[in-house]
Amino acid sequence: MQLSLLLLLLLPPGPLPVPGMEDPDFPHPGESSQPPPRACPWRCSCPQADVVDCAGLDLHEFPDNITRETRYLSLQNNQLRELPYNELSHLSALRTLNLHNNFISSEGLPDEAFESLGQLQHLYVAHNQLSVAPQFLPRSLRVADLAANQVTEIFSLTFGEKPALRSVYLHNNQLGNAGLPPDAFQGSEAITTLSLSSNRLSYLPPSLPTSLERLHLQNNLISKVPRGALSRQTQLRELYLQHNQLTDSGLDATTFSKLHSLEYLDLSHNRLTMVPAGLPKTLTILHLGRNRIRQVEAARLRGARGLRYLLLQHNELGATGLPARALRPLRNLHALHLYGNQLEHVPPALPRRLWALLMPHNHVAALGARDLASTPGLAELNLAYNRLTSARLHHRAFHRLCALRCLDLAGNQLTQVPAGLPGGLRTLRLQCNQLHTLEPESLAGLGELQELRLAHNRLRIGDIGPGTWHELQALQVLDLSHNELSFVPPDLPEALEELHLQGNRVGHVGPEAFLSTPRLRVLILRGNRLHMTSIAEEAFLGLPHLRVVDTADNLEQVLVRLPSTTQHRPRAGGS
Repeated sequence: MQLSLLLLLLLPPGPLPVPGMEDPDFPHPGESSQPPPRACPWRCSCPQADVVDCAGLDLHEFPDNITRETRYLSLQNNQLRELPYNELSHLSALRTLNLHNNFISSEGLPDEAFESLGQLQHLYVAHNQLSVAPQFLPRSLRVADLAANQVTEIFSLTFGEKPALRSVYLHNNQLGNAGLPPDAFQGSEAITTLSLSSNRLSYLPPSLPTSLERLHLQNNLISKVPRGALSRQTQLRELYLQHNQLTDSGLDATTFSKLHSLEYLDLSHNRLTMVPAGLPKTLTILHLGRNRIRQVEAARLRGARGLRYLLLQHNELGATGLPARALRPLRNLHALHLYGNQLEHVPPALPRRLWALLMPHNHVAALGARDLASTPGLAELNLAYNRLTSARLHHRAFHRLCALRCLDLAGNQLTQVPAGLPGGLRTLRLQCNQLHTLEPESLAGLGELQELRLAHNRLRIGDIGPGTWHELQALQVLDLSHNELSFVPPDLPEALEELHLQGNRVGHVGPEAFLSTPRLRVLILRGNRLHMTSIAEEAFLGLPHLRVVDTADNLEQVLVRLPSTTQHRPRAGGS
């Protein structure tokens, strides 16, 4: 007591000093050096004042302690089964609510769940267990995703009376036409994207928003588009109706005629026997593959004069399926897909600007001198797996195709490389034919060729004439696999980077085998007749770029000395 009194007497008059008080930034009593920590639900992250991220935490209950200021709440990838109204009701500032991939049922989602969320703009409830849509969603909504549930019914105010709503996703549900009320989208005239694919609709729903730009109806049971159902959707650009049950009687001349902005129409995988009438002139891509179309009439295509891509693969087009000038109205046609039909010849009088003609898996047995004369700009021609023979392939068949870059004649019955190939060719595919000879003349003038596929033929070393590769100065990929070669062909092109020799009869690789190919990166020798000592140690010394050598499935495990960066894949095979 006396010591304390002495200390007080020694102090100058005035308030008692407090340690640190001389620092003007030191907090006064009742103040804190930092703002109090903001509340954040346990285990969640709150990177910003208005963001709460509780995704992927295996939550079984709605988290508490979410502040009223929260605008973005993510609860995706959890185990939630219900949304308690009392927890949502105070989140009036919420803009985005992500409930994707939980177990929320309609019973766990009370009717009044969203009534207090007057500023909600983005709602994601996909991949849950809803059997009916919420009866009421906020008027402020812009994006609603209810995909991949079990929804069988929506209501007038689920998506109706939402002036800001732009995207609605309802695909992969159980919706039938009875579950879509006539006024389902009334008062929501800003919707540009509507996805109703993979449901159980039997006809195209009426009273769709006039503002639509993309409409997804694929993978339903639609057999009919009611007259006038698409008469007001003048802004529609993309319409997906593939994988339905549409027949010719389910469409009429007015079905698509009022779609003045339509660019993409997919009617593939239906039951159509003819091209639909009334196609709009704005159409750019028409997909009619996997139908039952037997003939294409010019009159049906006359209105679609802007068409650039026409896909007719896997139909029933026979010898008269594409009569002369049937495609003449399509002056801007860029690509024509006809594979998997029964065509016996290249369609005559094709559009002059055609860039790609794809006709694999047809019955084409001959190619005349003028069959391709109308398409001088053709850059890609695919006639693979037809019935072409060398005897019926005219030596001037490709004469006019100066722009041709890719030619695929695989899977035919050719015994020699076609003559008169265009000098600008970059890719030539001749695998799975009956080639038994390669002469320099057949490959002469192909100085720009980069890829040559000759696999699955009958070539032997003696069938490859001296100088065959001489003019192929740009060749980078050469596939000679599955022939009858007994050693590596000599004098291969200097630019070669990939050499495929698997499935031959190669029994020896000498030291000079790759002297002409210093840029080689990949060498495939699997499935030959190589033994442990079949490859000379010097064979790879001049290949600094070699990265892969595959010698698997030979008679014995092949051990070779390779550059340090090379991947060697040896494996012992049966004798």
